[in-house]
Amino acid sequence: MATLLRKIGLIRLHNRDTEDPKHHHNHRAGGGGGGPQSAALRGKGGAKSGGHKPPQQPHPAGGAGDASPGPGKGKGKRAAELAPRDKAPPPPAGAAGAPGAGGPRERAPGARAGPGPAAAAAAAAGGSLVPAARQQHCAQVRSRRLMKELRDIARLSDRFISVELVDESLFDWNVKLHQVDKDSVLWQDMKETNTEFILLNLTFPDNFPFSPPFMRVLSPRLENGYVLDGGAICMELLTPRGWSSAYTVEAVMRQFAASLVKGQGRICRKAGKSKKSFSRKEAEATFKSLVKTHEKYGWVTPPVSDG
Repeated sequence: MATLLRKIGLIRLHNRDTEDPKHHHNHRAGGGGGGPQSAALRGKGGAKSGGHKPPQQPHPAGGAGDASPGPGKGKGKRAAELAPRDKAPPPPAGAAGAPGAGGPRERAPGARAGPGPAAAAAAAAGGSLVPAARQQHCAQVRSRRLMKELRDIARLSDRFISVELVDESLFDWNVKLHQVDKDSVLWQDMKETNTEFILLNLTFPDNFPFSPPFMRVLSPRLENGYVLDGGAICMELLTPRGWSSAYTVEAVMRQFAASLVKGQGRICRKAGKSKKSFSRKEAEATFKSLVKTHEKYGWVTPPVSDG
């Protein structure tokens, strides 16, 4: 009886396992028999025989290779990523230097590079700025120097000279010489003709005090005393060669007063000629002529005892 019951139990267990859906599912997944282990064995065998290949991953755009490179491919991928960074971007169409844009051609080895349009424009701008700044500096130096000269002349105690600005211009002066040597014939002429002063005109160039002023006699009409046609004055210190920036207007006027006496200057009293005024154009022409003459033959320096 016990043996019969055991047989019946085994039969029922066999029927239950046969009817279980999980049993049928595992049976189909295993290829009909053998269980999971047999399926794994069959997978390894298929991989070795090459009969079943895994699906390949699609390549990324640009052909950079597999998503997970094997040994030896990492360096190539890194170089491919860095290469576009090292290369300069191509010039836009129509830009200077772009192919077919009419830009500058490549320079041959050993050839010198000339200034480009931007450099030439900067050089031209810089060249125009330098003279402008220099002119402004010279104007400031000239103005400061002449203002000082005016203050010094106004403080003179002997009233040797006085100054009037022509049309309120700081660079154009009318200077009155009130005194000369009282023992001279010129001083006697001034007393006899009731001439209170000798009037001169001084114009100061842009680069004064580094260049001399142009000085000429206006009135009265003088003869001799190194006063020439047009009222030009023959004095070496009034030329670029004999001038020094240390000379003041007062010093120049004292030298002129001494040269008048030394050269026996007189007031012209001839009828008709005494009333003829000097002209600036004639004075400038005469002064240029005498400068050329003295540059050729030299200047005669008077003795120290003559002042």
